[in-house]
Amino acid sequence: MMVAWSIVCVSIGLVHNYAGLLVARAFLGLTEGGLFPGISFLYTTAAGAFGGILARGIMQMNGVGGKAGWSWIFIIEGLLTFVVALGAFYFMQDYPDTAGFLTKVERREVKRRLENDRDFLADEYNTKFIWQALTDWKVYVLAIASGCLALPTYCVSLFLPTIVKELGYKNTTAQLMSTPPYLVACFVCIAGGYAADRLKTRGPFMIGFTLVAMIGFLILLVSTNDHIKYAGCFFITSGLYPSVPQGMAWASCNTGGTLKRSIGIATFVMFGNMAGLSASFVFMPKFGPHYRVSHAALLATTSTALCLSIFMTIWVRRENARREAVKPRATYTDEEMRAQREMGDDAGFWRYTT
Repeated sequence: MMVAWSIVCVSIGLVHNYAGLLVARAFLGLTEGGLFPGISFLYTTAAGAFGGILARGIMQMNGVGGKAGWSWIFIIEGLLTFVVALGAFYFMQDYPDTAGFLTKVERREVKRRLENDRDFLADEYNTKFIWQALTDWKVYVLAIASGCLALPTYCVSLFLPTIVKELGYKNTTAQLMSTPPYLVACFVCIAGGYAADRLKTRGPFMIGFTLVAMIGFLILLVSTNDHIKYAGCFFITSGLYPSVPQGMAWASCNTGGTLKRSIGIATFVMFGNMAGLSASFVFMPKFGPHYRVSHAALLATTSTALCLSIFMTIWVRRENARREAVKPRATYTDEEMRAQREMGDDAGFWRYTT
């Protein structure tokens, strides 16, 4: 998928008319649909930080070879991705059994951890597990929350230079000034992921990061001071980007069974991508130059994600307490757990990640 995406990306830089651009962009979406779920969400902010500096430099090639600066961005970044994709084909491993850099002992340990992660639940293919995922209301609550956070995330990724330009910076400088918020968000994203893993909880982090993003949008909405509004951009990126991997991990941890989890995560990503369809309509020129309507809309969607995160945090804690009261997890035997292996996260021994 990386190779296909890179080829299409380069082709966008080579188009000569609007029709060709539309066709190339459609194929870019098709290849990105498979590429996006396969790339770790952790690198989003780092890519955004580096991308801003790289794009500013490439834009200086405007006119070289008779091509616009934006064309060179697609060509060069597409070629770089192609090189990385070829390297990844040889160096990235699909499964512990094929990882030559691991010893036999290390391979057994990795496989043991994968087995424990399944927690006695079924991992074979059965259409009833697909039905379980499609009829589980929790999947849709988390998916809607994903969409509510994906919309502002897409908007920030696409229009942060536009937002910064509103503060009085020129085009190329605005591209450069959009880098620091991504750098800060990168560190927050890593620190948040580490802390959530250590504490084995996701809900409070989802709530906290969403609140931080809301503060940022509120600053952009009501403040008239350019320096304060620029500070608001740091709040937005530091709140939105960490919430993406947190939400994905939360959805994965709270969907029991290999196949059901796969469908649940796919639904989670699908809702996020569907929200991205409307991103280009949020920062339309008619809402400029201050884009208060745009900021208000994103504040509303982020608030919705906050409410859903609070609801799910409360629900999973109460459900865990209820199941523990019925029969403590520690009292289940292996035979009892195997008897419920096809029930997914409805199994009595299953405990949700709070």
